[in-house]
Amino acid sequence: MLDVQNLDLHYGQSQILFDVSFDAPRGEITTLIGNNGVGKTSLLKAIAGRHPASGGTVTLNGTAMTLTSPFKAAHAGIAYVPQGREVFPMMSVAENLETGFACLPKSDHHIPDMVFELFPVLREMIARRGGDLSGGQQQQLAIARALITKPSVLLLDEPTEGIQPNVIQQIGDALRQLRSGGEMAIVLVEQNADFAYALGDNFVVVEGGRIKRRVEKAAYSKDMLVADLAL
Repeated sequence: MLDVQNLDLHYGQSQILFDVSFDAPRGEITTLIGNNGVGKTSLLKAIAGRHPASGGTVTLNGTAMTLTSPFKAAHAGIAYVPQGREVFPMMSVAENLETGFACLPKSDHHIPDMVFELFPVLREMIARRGGDLSGGQQQQLAIARALITKPSVLLLDEPTEGIQPNVIQQIGDALRQLRSGGEMAIVLVEQNADFAYALGDNFVVVEGGRIKRRVEKAAYSKDMLVADLAL
């Protein structure tokens, strides 16, 4: 589904990513592992069109993408749930969800029932302002907003950060359900070792802006994951 090859990224004169290559198959959760500051968020931003890569290619379904803006990435089928959620605080839950319509044809300008099946609390809060929701509810809203765009690839940056345990479980259940549909590649950046190991099918270890290794779960223990989180 998603294939990243030889990706470089700079912020001004500073190089952040070096020759990064990995793939994320459809129907699986690929988890990016590594300590803070190693380039995981920058990698997601490059794939999502938020920061242009300096070199390399991003291929989706066999087609090379020119991801020079978030809109182009979203239109191509890449949805990004950023760290910090970035919901619109003065807009209602419904209006936040409707922002996902921007890259869809008018015939698809409706909120699918699937969103409320995954996150029932959003139906209850549909008229409430985004800024009035709890952190966990905002995270569910941010994921739901991304799903409105009907993505082929879902990128999530630390979705459990600052979230209460019962909502973490709900988010995990939702991601399992999305994976079981077999239509989407999910790329997860996560520092919560329990959550990351429970959800991941493949693990890509990032160190110093480079890919150290990619390994399937069968060959990767939780102790190894915890050690790699400290890199």
